[in-house]
Amino acid sequence: MNHAIALAAVDLGSNSFRLEIGSYEHHQIHRVEYLKETVRQGNGLDSDRNLTQESMERGWACLARFGERLRGFDPAHVRAVATQTLREARNRDVFLERANALLGFPIEVISGEEEAALIYRGVISQLPASQENRLVVDIGGRSTEFVLGQGAATQSVASYRIGSVAWTSRYFPQGDLTPDAFKTAEIAARAVLDEALDTFRPGSWEVAYASAGTANAVGDTLAANGQGQGVITRAGLDWLQQQLLRFGHIDRVKLDGLKEDRRPVVAGGLSVLRAIFDLLDLEHMEVAQGALRLGVLYGLVDDDSMGDIHTASVLGLMQRFGVNQIHARHVAETAQQLWLQLHPETSTAPAALAWAGLLHEIGCRISRSNYHRHSAYILEQCNAPGFTPAELAHLQNLVLGHRGKLKKMEAFMHLPSNAEQLLCLRLAAVLCSNRRAPELQGVQLQRRDKQLLLQMPAGWAQRFPLSTQLLREETEAIGKSDWELVLQLD
Repeated sequence: MNHAIALAAVDLGSNSFRLEIGSYEHHQIHRVEYLKETVRQGNGLDSDRNLTQESMERGWACLARFGERLRGFDPAHVRAVATQTLREARNRDVFLERANALLGFPIEVISGEEEAALIYRGVISQLPASQENRLVVDIGGRSTEFVLGQGAATQSVASYRIGSVAWTSRYFPQGDLTPDAFKTAEIAARAVLDEALDTFRPGSWEVAYASAGTANAVGDTLAANGQGQGVITRAGLDWLQQQLLRFGHIDRVKLDGLKEDRRPVVAGGLSVLRAIFDLLDLEHMEVAQGALRLGVLYGLVDDDSMGDIHTASVLGLMQRFGVNQIHARHVAETAQQLWLQLHPETSTAPAALAWAGLLHEIGCRISRSNYHRHSAYILEQCNAPGFTPAELAHLQNLVLGHRGKLKKMEAFMHLPSNAEQLLCLRLAAVLCSNRRAPELQGVQLQRRDKQLLLQMPAGWAQRFPLSTQLLREETEAIGKSDWELVLQLD
């Protein structure tokens, strides 16, 4: 599926209603537009758990605006979901009847467990493929979801009726930020979440992630004030609470990184987050980039590469720049096999070597002449979700150095591990120069310090005279670096 498809997810949360429009192309979903309105429907439940007329009017007005934007969308490519507030509201059918008409698409009130599963899918869509055990915690306006998963599969999910909007209105009703109010809110949060320990026991995950509004608000505030980038720590939470106490009232809070729409509910969200840290004996949590809306969007497409953002990025670049996928895979697989011969003690070659092999010709669409330089430039400038700047720089160097003189690669090859990967990629490109999978039976590559010994089986040179000539030229090119290639032909 190479043509772009417009997808839309509508999230009716307890604090905000959100519309995310994405373009699905080349195995990836790219944001096209994001609309958010702070509706605070979670504050609109009366003592009988009915939505007030005012809160319904706010929601309807927002959905009418969203509906205008979504006119003409394929119904199969739009999904609207509502969470805890509408799960609780006794008069939700009254709200939904008009809401469905204004939006133009049916709104599903999903269970807490389905919400948790969608959150997990959204989070892992922005993470590298891994079999590590992951904990994901999402603090919403009126509910908090816990998910344990491994790879793309969820193992345990749970939803609890606790959140930033509910806890702020209950324990900070007049906006006063006092030590007693925080203490009471945290004790109450631990009481609600205590049963989570039956399933989510400390030690059952390797990495913990915090997602959605509260996590982003706290993470952004900590980062803007030098308290950690992309991570929430126990020390950071202590610092933030002290800052809120210093202001004394929600209306007076002014902190770099804290957006105005999050300020009124940050005290409740912080209290819940601190309770989770204490309950689960956490020292830090990574701030997740994906959440419910991305989970909904990815649920609208069927793609085997979902959940492995590196793979999706690489496949997307290959398709966008018209790479010959068969040849690219031959080069990638050959480079990996050669590297494994240098490291017989391991069974897995570096992923970067495969990615570089798949992407080494992306510059050919610009020009065949010096295409390796164009390929490196594309990797330097491209948006490749999932890849860190350091990973992209590594790929850029491998692609740039896979052909041509090695003088330009001296700094990169200073590390033997980098040099090994680059030389294996260069040899793979030579061995695949006839655009077919090379015959590697009997081919042996060994390393002695900075010397590579490449042994070819009997008769190989006679059967592949062009490849033999190119290998001899490669020995000369490598010999002008700190490394040496010794070619043994029978």
